[in-house]
Amino acid sequence: MAGACVRVSSGAVLAITLAVQSLVAAAALVVPVLAPAISAQTGVAGESIGIYVSLMYVGAMAGSLMAGGWVSRLGAIRASQLGLVLCAAGLLLSVAGYTVLLAIGAILLGLGYGPITPASSHLLIQTTPVNRMSFVFSVKQTGVPLGGVLAGLLAPKLEIGVGWQGALLVTAAACLVCALLAQWVRAELDADRKPARTAGLGGLRAPLALIFSHRTLSLLAGASLCFSAVQWSFSAYLVTYLHDSLAYTLIAAGALLSLGQVAGVVGRIFWGWCADRYLGAVLMLAVLAALMGLGVLVLASLSAQAPVPMVALALVVLGAAAVGWNGVYLAEIARQAPAGKTGMATGGALTCTFLGVVVGPPLFGAMMALFDSYRIAFVLIVIPALLCGVLLVTQRRRFSVREEA
Repeated sequence: MAGACVRVSSGAVLAITLAVQSLVAAAALVVPVLAPAISAQTGVAGESIGIYVSLMYVGAMAGSLMAGGWVSRLGAIRASQLGLVLCAAGLLLSVAGYTVLLAIGAILLGLGYGPITPASSHLLIQTTPVNRMSFVFSVKQTGVPLGGVLAGLLAPKLEIGVGWQGALLVTAAACLVCALLAQWVRAELDADRKPARTAGLGGLRAPLALIFSHRTLSLLAGASLCFSAVQWSFSAYLVTYLHDSLAYTLIAAGALLSLGQVAGVVGRIFWGWCADRYLGAVLMLAVLAALMGLGVLVLASLSAQAPVPMVALALVVLGAAAVGWNGVYLAEIARQAPAGKTGMATGGALTCTFLGVVVGPPLFGAMMALFDSYRIAFVLIVIPALLCGVLLVTQRRRFSVREEA
């Protein structure tokens, strides 16, 4: 299967893609993590961080759509390098602290974030045995929460030592260094690039056309939209829910959110192993939808008097499912993609995934305001994910044969 990747081992490819994924995830989160310090010095409202995240994911949608063309024409490593450089540029613009430059910086960060997963999928599909694909893709996707851990642990310490501008500069420099180091393996891993292919805005339609012309890919993409809406609503609103509805302190609520995120890291690896060994990716995703529903129902039913271990258990289940599904999903996208179009299919599918991030939390907030209840909003946001799980089960026979273009 390896094709062009004959001198770089599958383990090395996994390590490279994991490192790049972790770094761009950290770059995407460093401004939100440092928002209080940035707000205090610049006067930019702290609550505008929600707009910053939305702009970033709008950029990520565009970057994902362009990723297939970049990977085909430039190669997966060059596309990853370009993503790293765009992330660095976004952080450098943000250093000025002006609202307009922060907004442009968010979009650039998203443009850099978008191509990373399609590029890594292109590399991993060439070097990963079919019977280990869900596990390997899940390990690679732990880079997203690991990047969050890096940003959460290191950015505040850097802010104390060199200020928030210095923390952004250090992160931008790390992105550029990673891009430079990736050049060492570019010749081997980008040997399959096709320089004659077009890459740019003109190719935005092709990834979505590919997704919606294949029933299995469109089912997976639609499910990912609903799953990501649950994931990011959980991540964005859990602390406030625990504080306002269950009377937890902010410190305790933050610790419980971290517990859920750690469960997601473990879940990504465990679910990938289960999918490869026992259930298969499609049935595994349906089980995860059911676990999301179970975790939400338990969490929404708890009172302020509920024992902490019970709350923690609900968050472990919910976090493991709502944060841990991505690797299994991306592996199945790669399996179902027509030959030679893994990067394009992943980019198109991730556009739907990122759309869930853009619309999910605002929709959750609107439902919370309408019903004046976080509990009702949590239940309502998980219903589409449950329906997707049922649909995947009823349509799972379609996934037994990989469709061709």
